[in-house]
Amino acid sequence: MTKKIHVGIVGLGFGKEFIPIYQAHPDAEMYAICQRTPDKLEEVGNQFGVTRRYTSFDELIADPKLDAVHINSPIHLHAPQSIAALKAGKHVACTVPAATSVEDCAAIVAAAQESGRNYMMMETAIYTREFLFVREMEQTGQLGRIQFLRGCHQQEMAGWPGYWEGLPPMHYATHAVSPCLALVRGQAGSVSCFGSGSIAAPLAAKYGSPFAVESALFHVRDQPLAFEVTRSLFETARQYVESFDVYGDKAAFEWARIEGEDPVVHWGERPERVAVPDYARLLPEPIRRFTTKGVYDDEHAHLSFIQGGGHGGSHPHLVHEFLSSITQGRPSFPDVYQSVNWTCAGICAHESAMQGGALVRLPEFA
Repeated sequence: MTKKIHVGIVGLGFGKEFIPIYQAHPDAEMYAICQRTPDKLEEVGNQFGVTRRYTSFDELIADPKLDAVHINSPIHLHAPQSIAALKAGKHVACTVPAATSVEDCAAIVAAAQESGRNYMMMETAIYTREFLFVREMEQTGQLGRIQFLRGCHQQEMAGWPGYWEGLPPMHYATHAVSPCLALVRGQAGSVSCFGSGSIAAPLAAKYGSPFAVESALFHVRDQPLAFEVTRSLFETARQYVESFDVYGDKAAFEWARIEGEDPVVHWGERPERVAVPDYARLLPEPIRRFTTKGVYDDEHAHLSFIQGGGHGGSHPHLVHEFLSSITQGRPSFPDVYQSVNWTCAGICAHESAMQGGALVRLPEFA
């Protein structure tokens, strides 16, 4: 019998969503939780029956029985905690983005290479029902030759924790960047990005980013493809949208523009609305129910469900991919190189915007 992977979850806001998934997965033991606030730690531990509890991240990763950590802490902690956990010999899953600087992305790669452990950025967009549907179209040849892709993520972040305030739009672009690159199994090579509009001075002062919207055109490294990404975080009127379009020579897919509508497939010049199926069948039976149900009820819904529609049923798919990559001794998807490229795409796009659209080449880490 294969030993179960002992998993620790760090951060119990969004991270709380994943506790019952790990508890139900046949390859995992939900071993420990970590939260700086003792009252929150006790509340969640009691709710889910997790007895090993840490208020110190350093003490958590020093636990010799811990095999893997799933990090859901504030953005500025993603890189240092990931690096520390890798150096401690733990496999790492980390919510997006992987880091906020190119230098931290390089350090994550170096730590993963040195430790020999898996690093996976837990990017929800590439395990949504919609993306899995498009991937199936591509794999079965229905799209034909892919000609162009587009990602868009517009979201009003007022009311989120303070570290979000004034964040450069492209620093949190992975939800829009990743499906474009994941579908073609490529990496962004270069980018030209323009900022548009403005945000209130107190917001702009936080990170020195003045733009309400950033729009970028990327070139896919070693492929004759480009893709476009638009991103906004503040003071731009729009219902939440996290969308992905792909145009092939046989068919095209356009994500629904209004929540509750079906997406459109263009068969040549003939458009057709399609009902995207759920892909729970791809998962072990004990965690299939989590593609449609989270741990929060309607009265106490997490913001990811209020504004993000539950991330398209992606959470159990992410958990299963992370655990499977460990048990099978293979890189995860995304692996560390894809994770940092998708993250650097946004970092370099913002750099381009601050230079008036100058072409910026992304670093190569592999």
